[in-house]
Amino acid sequence: MRTRLPLLPPAHRSRVALGMTAAAAEGRFELQRCAACDAVQYPPRETCHRCLSDRLHWQLVGGGGELISHTSVLHSHDPYFRERVPWRLGLVKLDCGPVLVVHLHGDVAPAPQRLRVGAWLDRAGTAVLVGLPEKDVPNMADDRQLRELTCDPKFRKVLVTDGKTAVGQALVSALAQAGADLIWVGHSEPWKHVAGLAAVANLPQVTLLPLDVTNARSVAETAAEIGAKVDILVNTAEFHRAQGIASRHGTEVARAEMDVNYFGLLRLAQEFGPAMRARAADGPTSATAWVNLLSIFALSNFPAHGTFSASKAAALSLAQCLRAEMQPAGLRVINLFPGPIDDEWNQLLPPPKIAPAAIAKAVIAALRDGVEDVYPGDVAEEWRARFRDNPKVLERELAAS
Repeated sequence: MRTRLPLLPPAHRSRVALGMTAAAAEGRFELQRCAACDAVQYPPRETCHRCLSDRLHWQLVGGGGELISHTSVLHSHDPYFRERVPWRLGLVKLDCGPVLVVHLHGDVAPAPQRLRVGAWLDRAGTAVLVGLPEKDVPNMADDRQLRELTCDPKFRKVLVTDGKTAVGQALVSALAQAGADLIWVGHSEPWKHVAGLAAVANLPQVTLLPLDVTNARSVAETAAEIGAKVDILVNTAEFHRAQGIASRHGTEVARAEMDVNYFGLLRLAQEFGPAMRARAADGPTSATAWVNLLSIFALSNFPAHGTFSASKAAALSLAQCLRAEMQPAGLRVINLFPGPIDDEWNQLLPPPKIAPAAIAKAVIAALRDGVEDVYPGDVAEEWRARFRDNPKVLERELAAS
C-alpha cells in the first residue's frame, strides 16, 4: 500500500558533503579538487585520499564518464524507495578520475556505455548523482526516476498569482508551451483593461480568477477554491517604485512595496502552504514546487531602488523560512533573483536588462532541472559573483554608483 503521508529519501549528510548540495541547488556539478596534488575527490572528505592534504576546494567538473555496470533494485528496506522500486542504479568512472554510484536514467543503454553525470536535488533537498544519456533523447524528462528529482510543469496544475505584468504573462505562455495541464492566472483589478491579458486568457489551459495578494480575504477565498488542486505556485505579484529614502516623504510607497512583496508572500504561504504540503504524497502529479520572483537587489541594497530592495530582502528571508517548512513534505521552493527587468520601473537604468520572456524561460528550466536558486541575466550573474567575493565591497560600490 502506498503511504498517504509524504516520504523523503535518506537526507543525512556530513557538513563537508553539503558543499555538493550547495552547488546542485544552483544547477552545478562540483567535486572537491586537491590544491596540492590536483586529485578529484569522491565521496566528499576532509583530507585528500592521495596525499592527505586538507586543501580541498569545490570546483566544477565535467560529467562525462563510462558506465561500468548497472543493476535494478527490486526491494528496499527504506520506505521511500520501497514504494518506487524497481530503481535503476549504475557504477560510473568519470573522465576526471573518481568512480561513483548514480541513479541511472531509463534511456541509458547497458554497460559499457558513455554517459554524462550531473548533480540534482532529491525530494529531501540534498544532492544526488544522476547518470543521463550522453545526448538528449525525446521525452527524456518523462523518465520516472528523473521526474522524482524535478518539478517539470508537464501535466501539472499551476497558479500564477499576477497575470497583469509582462513577466506574469510571459510565464503563463511558457508554462502552456511546457505542457502544463491547467493554469490559473490571478488578477487583482478585473475592472481594469490590461494589455496582453486577453491574449493570455484565450489560451486553452488558462482560467482567470480574481486574486489580490494584499487582501487576506481574497487570498483565503482563492485558496479555499483551488488550493487543494495546485501543484506549482508561481508568485509573480510585485510592487516596484524606483526611489530611495531621502527622495520622498512618508512611508506610503514603502508600505505598498512591503504589502505586496513581503506580506503578499506571507498571506499566500499561510493559505496555500498547508494545502500543498498535504498533497505532497499524491503520486506523479503531487504538489511539487513554489516559485518566488525576488530580485538581485535582495542580496545587497541598491540605493536608487532602496525601499524596493528592502522589501525584496525581507521576502528572501521569508522565502528561506518557507523552504524550511516545505522541506519535510518534499516541496521545492525556488527563488528567482533577476537583474533589472526591462519594464517601466527600470527605464532609467542602463542596459543590459532582462526581458520577461528570458525570466519565463529561466523558471521553466529551474522547474525541469530541480534547482533552488536562479540568477537569470548578466547583471544578476555579475552581482552574485561580486557578492560572494566580498559583500562589503559590493555594498560600497553600489553606494557610489
